[in-house]
Amino acid sequence: MDFKDYYKILGVEKTATEPEIKKAYRKLARKYHPDVSKEADAAVRMSEVNEANAVLSDPEKRAAYDSLGSQPHAQAGRDFRPPPNWDAGFEFTGDGQGGGQFSDFFEELFGRAAHGQRAQAAGRRPAASRGEDHHARIELDLLDAYHGAQRTISLRQPRLDEQGRVVMQDHQLEVKIPTGVREGQHIRLAGRGEPGYAGGPPGDLLLEVAFKPDARWCAEGRDVYQRVPLAPWEAALGGPVVVGTPTGDAEVTVPAGWKPGRKLRLKGRGIPGKDPGDLYLELELALPPTDTEAAREAFAALAKAFPSFDARRAQGA
Repeated sequence: MDFKDYYKILGVEKTATEPEIKKAYRKLARKYHPDVSKEADAAVRMSEVNEANAVLSDPEKRAAYDSLGSQPHAQAGRDFRPPPNWDAGFEFTGDGQGGGQFSDFFEELFGRAAHGQRAQAAGRRPAASRGEDHHARIELDLLDAYHGAQRTISLRQPRLDEQGRVVMQDHQLEVKIPTGVREGQHIRLAGRGEPGYAGGPPGDLLLEVAFKPDARWCAEGRDVYQRVPLAPWEAALGGPVVVGTPTGDAEVTVPAGWKPGRKLRLKGRGIPGKDPGDLYLELELALPPTDTEAAREAFAALAKAFPSFDARRAQGA
């Protein structure tokens, strides 16, 4: 997926105001509209112009795009993948569901937000109606899913200032994190979305949960995977070892004869719930340092004990 420079497509500076973007879009729309343009690639160019305008004319999407565009590898035509949870902390109008008609690049970045805004624009709002739901992605520690928590969440919502430039408005929320919450699950804050119209009730704020990257463990659904390094003698001989798990220390018995990719399953020790997940301990080999003469002699003795052992052949390399 190539990065798209929407400012370059519209021919405006990154500091362009809302009127300047609108003027540039109208100029290009007259030039490339397929009904009037003589350009051979008019339809393609018009599609690009429409997409660029959809982002830069919308304060929410423009602020998020600018945040991504500040990264060094975000250059037009270069392969680009947004980092995980890149939009965490941005509050968008919409319910967070996907669907769209633009490029893969656009859908990857804004599919969720665009859906909500298209729904909003699809019809005339009745005299009294409920406000739109808002959506934001938040990052939590995996341990919050095990134990529940009370967290202060900071969200950023773009708006236009009097000159038509995008400015960020920050606000904080106190959020109760329920025990057993999963990645991708939504926490609904009733009445914290867009205000209602003509006396209608306000919309809700939907917080989509993502877990912060953690070198110790990761989750897939309710199952949790944890790396467990073993000393060579533990891996070879097996025996009981103490492992610090998300629910505290646990003594597990490692079978003798370690092999790469081997896992131990602790049933029901994953993310809690009516059907709790499992905890998988992924066994890895860790070598002690050889920073002393005694340590080097110990490894040399090990080599003498196994003169015919070929590690590459044993692993099929």
